[in-house]
Amino acid sequence: MLIMRKIKIASIFAILITVLAMAFYSGCGVFAYQKDDISKEIKNVEKSITEQQKKISELKEKANEYQKIIQEKQLEIASLEEQLLVFKNRIAKKELDIKIVNEEIAEAKNKIKGKNLEIAQKEEEIKEQKEKIIEFIRLIYKNDKKSYLEILILNDSFSEFFNYLTFTENIERGLKNALDGILILKEKLENSKDLLEKEKLNLEKLETKLLLEKEKLNEEKRLKEMILTETNYSERLFQKLLARAKAEQIAADNEILNFEKEKRALFEKQKESKILDNSSELSWPVSPSRGISAYFHDPTYPFRHLFEHPGIDVIVSQGTPIKAPASGYVARVKDAGFGYSYIMLIHSDGLSTVYGHVNKILVKEDEFVARGQIIGKVGGKPGTLGAGRLTTGAHLHFETRLDGIPVNPLNYLTLR
Repeated sequence: MLIMRKIKIASIFAILITVLAMAFYSGCGVFAYQKDDISKEIKNVEKSITEQQKKISELKEKANEYQKIIQEKQLEIASLEEQLLVFKNRIAKKELDIKIVNEEIAEAKNKIKGKNLEIAQKEEEIKEQKEKIIEFIRLIYKNDKKSYLEILILNDSFSEFFNYLTFTENIERGLKNALDGILILKEKLENSKDLLEKEKLNLEKLETKLLLEKEKLNEEKRLKEMILTETNYSERLFQKLLARAKAEQIAADNEILNFEKEKRALFEKQKESKILDNSSELSWPVSPSRGISAYFHDPTYPFRHLFEHPGIDVIVSQGTPIKAPASGYVARVKDAGFGYSYIMLIHSDGLSTVYGHVNKILVKEDEFVARGQIIGKVGGKPGTLGAGRLTTGAHLHFETRLDGIPVNPLNYLTLR
């Protein structure tokens, strides 16, 4: 009778464990209270993310409105007043861009917080499952000490023996469920950790983007101040400044076209004796890690009413080495003192490259250079050698030309 009572108690205990396991999988029961606080916090974080996404969407709509105004007005600039109005809109747009990135950073931080809470929740659930497994193993170990024959002999009836068998099956089933549960939770935990790392990387990119947007805003302000300083609010001086800038651009463009034709013939004669690599895949002449401030034929280029932007402007520090993006021939070296200095390389298959705002030139005309060879150093800082007019900060102006005609450098640049 004592054994029978023990078996009945054990059966009740097994049923209790099964109920607890079911409660765990349905998200309620005695362990649920431990997860309530985390669940509430996750919901609060999700609510904050939704609000931030709405705010980001509203800010982007405003920024797009400014963008439309800028693109319309830039082609209509005919006076200093109109130019200053465009700068006002451009500065307002950049300030909105910074607000957008700040909100995106806050959103990314909330997502990271949410993922950390999910990970904590999963780890707590795994801990609970492990405690159940320990209890199941303890019960199995206890019952394994008795053989089925011993239980059959000691019990008064077959029904009590079958109760014992049911009890054993319940323990084994409960153990299997608990083990399966841990595998599922661990998989979810790893997924949450992977997503957390992605959100951290996204946050790093956004923080870099914020620095770039702030730099662009400062450039806009410097450009506006430079024009005001050069013109002293005089319409006559403003028109004179624009005329000089346009004339310099036309002269440089004509010079590059002429040297392309003249030096291409010399290049073709000498290239057979040189080892040249594939010029259809260009390496970056400088690192683009700090971003691009102006793109090829950029619709937001501040002097688009004078000429289309024929290349890309890569933001780098003054004095950064410029590397040849492919092997080639030095067709033109223009040292203009404090004017616009540049280097032109000719490559295979009709391609040539131009490097503007060069502060220091380290190659000579009619020599061959190898991919990666340093050909000069970056300038662009106002008032420095090679900077020229209408520049607001250190950067490399980089052009690619096909048969002398500007084409988009991003179609040729690789990650090499």
